[in-house]
Amino acid sequence: DYLEREDLAVKKAAITAEAAVAIAIKEQPVAILGSHCLVIGHGRIAKSLMRILSGMGAKVSAAARKYGDLAQIQTEGCHPVPFQDLKHVLPKADLIFNTVPVKILNREELSLIRDTTLLIDLASRPGGIDLDAAGELGVKTIWALSLPGKTSPISAGEYILETIENCLRERGDA
Repeated sequence: DYLEREDLAVKKAAITAEAAVAIAIKEQPVAILGSHCLVIGHGRIAKSLMRILSGMGAKVSAAARKYGDLAQIQTEGCHPVPFQDLKHVLPKADLIFNTVPVKILNREELSLIRDTTLLIDLASRPGGIDLDAAGELGVKTIWALSLPGKTSPISAGEYILETIENCLRERGDA
């Protein structure tokens, strides 16, 4: 039961990451190849994003708070950034993907971001970006909620059905 739910969560994260990259490609006038991308967080979505972006030739940095996560980020070929050092990498980023559902980017942090940078917030409510401050500062921000259902509803539905069927089989109800 746990593995089935975990499998569904990983698949949803992969669809979310794929859709976020599609948004970035559509919204940015530059290629991801060679771009400086910052991923904030190190959960399922962040890990999927790191793999996709690295595979596309981006220079990927990822911010995390735990030292174990920072070590793993480095072993995955990305540049690890402790949360307390975010202010040093924000001005360098072409694309920023937030996956942390806690306000990480407030007015102070947002003021460091270049006007050509695109922020994509993938975090559930309350999100990780102060959207009011971003608007006032002219920082281009997209809060991209519920991407699996919006961008890949058939795949998302199939994964959910597969998980339900597996859970029922486990219980002996199927």
